[in-house]
Amino acid sequence: MVQTNNLNVRKVAPIIAPADLKQVFPLTTEGAAFVSESREQIKAILRGEDKRLMVVVGPCSIHDPEAAMDYARKLAALAAELGDQLFFVMRVYFEKPRTTVGWKGLINDPDMDGTHRISKGLGIARQLFCAITDLKLPIASEMLDPITPQYLADMISWGAIGARTTESQTHREMASGLSFPVGFKNGTDGGLKIATDAMAAACRPHSFLGINFEGRSSIVETTGNPDIHIVLRGGNDAPNYLPDDITATVALLKKNNLPPAIMVDCSHANSYKDHERQGEVLDNIVAQRLAGAADICSVMIESNLHAGNQSIPADLSQLQYGVSVTDKCVDWETTEAMLIRTHASLAAANR
Repeated sequence: MVQTNNLNVRKVAPIIAPADLKQVFPLTTEGAAFVSESREQIKAILRGEDKRLMVVVGPCSIHDPEAAMDYARKLAALAAELGDQLFFVMRVYFEKPRTTVGWKGLINDPDMDGTHRISKGLGIARQLFCAITDLKLPIASEMLDPITPQYLADMISWGAIGARTTESQTHREMASGLSFPVGFKNGTDGGLKIATDAMAAACRPHSFLGINFEGRSSIVETTGNPDIHIVLRGGNDAPNYLPDDITATVALLKKNNLPPAIMVDCSHANSYKDHERQGEVLDNIVAQRLAGAADICSVMIESNLHAGNQSIPADLSQLQYGVSVTDKCVDWETTEAMLIRTHASLAAANR
């Protein structure tokens, strides 16, 4: 018989089921209560009931759990100091969309050598989520693969749908069933329509194919996610966070009966892809907030222990500790100074 299936597939290998992985790295009762409380605080910020500025900050991507925990401990300490004005959520991104090819993230290729040991990657990811949750630090992550939420979503407090996937029906359907607030980035061209369309779709019920906790293919029926908002990240190498942009965004959201809550991504096109200009964007956003732009409720910053980025070397022992292997990041000292400055400005205005 002539074979007609899997002609371009080299191998299909089963992986651990979500329920089994959760037995290995369980979310504690105390951890679950913290995640639930963090989600409610984020929802209150998005609704304008909590006046703090939410700050989603951390590495562009995670490739070294040790460095990630080093960063998390620093951020948890800063959050305890500045928490009256700022609500911190750590970027813990394990999946990276690629324009063509490249390293797809810790889950897909944890050993960074093309072996794609995904079960191992899922285990490392969940173990790290548990450790960061134990620090009482809320977690943010990009939702890229529609299967991985079953393994990790119980510890996520805020999720992002990226500029390349906001237009995807699969990701809109997935977002409609997620248990936490989700931000949709505008398109890479700077256009807002795909983000507003995505928001309108995600807040409604859907039925689609997925997996259950036992790893079996299943029909997933969702109720829709009401806690959705837009993320402005600029486009075509031009920013879209300036006052006229914010005014136009709020008007468009209200016209479409969507929540007017806005997050500004201080990186990407908003900083002209210059990581060192993220502080300039943040200062502008704080000034707009102080001038009355209450719909800007959150910001995102790409930050790591050390500045810049690096290519993945053939000899992994040559990797620089705490340096991004994807987008360039500001270093911890710069991050800390930016956020202390932001806190001081907001605190002075709220006295």
